[in-house]
Amino acid sequence: MKLSVLKTLIPTLETITFQLENGTFVPSHFHVTEVGQIIKNFIDCGGVTRTEKTVNFQLWNADDFEHELKPGKLLHIISLSEEKLGIEDGEIEVEYQSETIGKYGLEFNGEHFLLTNKTTACLAPDLCGIPKDKPKFKMIDLATNPSNSCTSGGGCC
Repeated sequence: MKLSVLKTLIPTLETITFQLENGTFVPSHFHVTEVGQIIKNFIDCGGVTRTEKTVNFQLWNADDFEHELKPGKLLHIISLSEEKLGIEDGEIEVEYQSETIGKYGLEFNGEHFLLTNKTTACLAPDLCGIPKDKPKFKMIDLATNPSNSCTSGGGCC
């Protein structure tokens, strides 16, 4: 989700809630402790230099159980970050502490903001020799091919 989309959704909400893909909710007393723009300059495995810019939100839980971030306050925090830091409209990445600091994408289901799992990927598969499609086998064919079979005492198991 881009920052511009988030800013149009917030005024339509009475409360701000975040839900993880596993169904659990970020406790309602969370704080937005950081809003920023992260610029990542890197080289991929194919030798191509790249730059990524993301808008970063960090969520944190404290022991102040009476705290609840209101939509107007979140809009103010975003506006302040745009003014003071020159944050551009970009994809949002959310940091949230579970076992370790996790980085999540952000979506909206009409009711809650969803913290979506992010994955890694090879950015240069054509240069790394990664096949476009994985070879597909039928399990039944593997079992009937003698070269793929183990026999008792054959030393393959």
